[in-house]
Amino acid sequence: MTKLTKNRKIALSKTDANKQYKLSEAAALLKEITYTKFDASVDIDVRLGVDPRKANQMVRGVVTLPHGTGKKVRVLVLCTPDKEEAAKQAGADYVGLDEYIEKIKGGWTDVDVIITMPTVMAKIGALGRVLGPRGLMPNPKSGTVTMEVDKAVNEVKQGKIDFKVDKFGIIHSSIGKVSFDPEKIVDNAMEFINTIIKLKPTSAKGTYIKSIYISTTMSPGLSIDTKSISAAN
Repeated sequence: MTKLTKNRKIALSKTDANKQYKLSEAAALLKEITYTKFDASVDIDVRLGVDPRKANQMVRGVVTLPHGTGKKVRVLVLCTPDKEEAAKQAGADYVGLDEYIEKIKGGWTDVDVIITMPTVMAKIGALGRVLGPRGLMPNPKSGTVTMEVDKAVNEVKQGKIDFKVDKFGIIHSSIGKVSFDPEKIVDNAMEFINTIIKLKPTSAKGTYIKSIYISTTMSPGLSIDTKSISAAN
């Protein structure tokens, strides 16, 4: 059995495993139970009443968090020369095409998001084996395959994230940093949850939002009272 650290014991003593917290309570409590020396991420896990094995119950979408993620997102834009300057002006960290395709074929994936154009997707399709397992493959549904590459870069830099339900019916995502004010954590969480609610499949029966937990990188998870999420009622 893993021995609990002093800080872990203190964190657990401040939480109640049997309690369901209001989102505002949990956001404030996270700051008290996080003892990392780095600025830990705030993570959310939403369990849905869907069967992801059925195509008509797959929940996937994008959301722009009002206060961003707090994380520096490294963006690669694979585009034709006429779009390169716009992508750079928008803040892309890497811009190009053939040279980066070759780097990726060689195993380079030191980025968080790849944005490209429909006209060059034929070249990028060959990178599926490298990018797919890392969740980096551009996808029109997530807005990363577009002719407006500069707009897509801006959105990603401002806090746009994409998400999808996993095989267990859970959506996981980071929604900020523990250094954020509790109000900003709540705003981001509500935007994320409301987006998921809007994406409810018509074929999903029974309770849609089954449970919500928030935590930081190394803190205990806090169960959120789903009834306190007004948009879910």
